[in-house]
Amino acid sequence: MSTQKLSRAAFERLTAELEDLTTRGRIEVAEEIELARAEGDLRENAGYHAAKDKQGHMEGRIRQLEHLLEHAEVVESGGQAIYTMIYEGDTADAAERYVAGSQEERSGLPDDVTIVGPASPLGTALQSMSQPGVLEYEGPAGRLTVEILAIEEI
Repeated sequence: MSTQKLSRAAFERLTAELEDLTTRGRIEVAEEIELARAEGDLRENAGYHAAKDKQGHMEGRIRQLEHLLEHAEVVESGGQAIYTMIYEGDTADAAERYVAGSQEERSGLPDDVTIVGPASPLGTALQSMSQPGVLEYEGPAGRLTVEILAIEEI
């Protein structure tokens, strides 16, 4: 896996989430499982199965965070930008806003911003732009032309 660029704030937030899940989270889920076990027959015990399912999801998130943080590159500032763009033939009122980056950065972004993977065709093309202008890139359905109206450093 290639490195994942994360802001300092996102890196610290994810580190705190991992710490919380591996301590408090595991203890709470273990207690839920133990309480559900005490209710009796495990084959028909919905509380037990729900607690085990919760445990599985939590352990999956822990593994995901461990992997992400192990391969993270922390960028202090200027590492990302919001690109306001329109597709060829659209008008400015149909403008869309994109960031090429990690879904883990979502908490710091406005709701109208769509995150695209930095290695995706659009993500790669956007990162090559330093000034507004016309951009052509090869997408899965063929060659696309977009106009970058604004680039806002975040």
